[in-house]
Amino acid sequence: MTRSALEIGADNIVHNCAALTSGESVLLIHEDPALGWYDLDAPMAVADAVRKVGIEPTILKVGQPSNDADPVAADAIAAHDCTIFFARLGDQDRFADPVPGRRSVMSYARNADTLGSNYGTIPHGAFYDFKEAVNEVLLGASSIRITCPLGTDVSGGDWDRDVDNSADVSVMRFPIGVPHAIGASGFTGRVALARYLTTTGSKVYHPDNLAISEPVFAEISGGRITGFTGDADGVADVEQHYKHVSETFGIEPDFVHSWHAGIHPGCSYGEDASVHPDRWSNNVFTHPRFLHFHTCGAYPPGEICWMVQDHTVTVDGTDFWKDGRLQPDAFGPTAACLEKWPALVDLFANPSRQIGID
Repeated sequence: MTRSALEIGADNIVHNCAALTSGESVLLIHEDPALGWYDLDAPMAVADAVRKVGIEPTILKVGQPSNDADPVAADAIAAHDCTIFFARLGDQDRFADPVPGRRSVMSYARNADTLGSNYGTIPHGAFYDFKEAVNEVLLGASSIRITCPLGTDVSGGDWDRDVDNSADVSVMRFPIGVPHAIGASGFTGRVALARYLTTTGSKVYHPDNLAISEPVFAEISGGRITGFTGDADGVADVEQHYKHVSETFGIEPDFVHSWHAGIHPGCSYGEDASVHPDRWSNNVFTHPRFLHFHTCGAYPPGEICWMVQDHTVTVDGTDFWKDGRLQPDAFGPTAACLEKWPALVDLFANPSRQIGID
């Protein structure tokens, strides 16, 4: 019998990412579909794939995330060998802390359509290898420059290469869509803030986004915001947003922790960004047309996200991303990865055009 694309995506999580084996206990946490972030079909397809391994999953429905611990979820996670999240709380910092002997998977394939697309069906190992190849290029670089059509121009050469990426170890991401975060401590220049400031998914606050009608420039030096420039009203709005968020959590507003760019061309988002800017940014961040900075808070990932669209990332004089298009042939490690995984070749040649913005 031929498997459907949804079944292939579900098996990809169960076998290639979570690596489940008979005898293990599995918790599947899914968010209430009425909240608009996840459907029910995708997690139920994964539940069926788990059963085919010979495991009856425990299924726990949760509501929207909050800044208070969910004791029911925490106890359930501690009682199972593996937890698979189809819920935003899997991205929150308290659930990213490793539990000895336990592992977790956070799914960014939020519905049946994305799980059954090439975003969810390309073998998980292909993007694990590709991420490692991108890491090799970026972490081995002597200098990196980031630019964009709106005027972003940031450069660095002496940054913290040991920036905390512990969440990547304790929670497996599915699909893998970004490389190792690059510490911003060695970067100086300006970043064009456009469209929206949004949350990073770490904590919950309201409003969860700030619309920006005219670009505002964040001036940074050594990983610190030294000021905002541009349209006076826009600058005032951005400064007030930073004040609100930093005072809400008692954190440093001027801290720029790190950045990374999307590496998965299969990422798509069919809804207009303006409908729900926070949901938009927390979905499209894995697309190569976006690079994002983690700011406001001296910890990963901070609380305010800067989304830079159609960026160029120049590594030691060679463009790795060019106008939002990842160039895997530009460096040996990534080119070799495409030779190893032929399924990636067509994907990078034909990236998704659905990014929520015309």
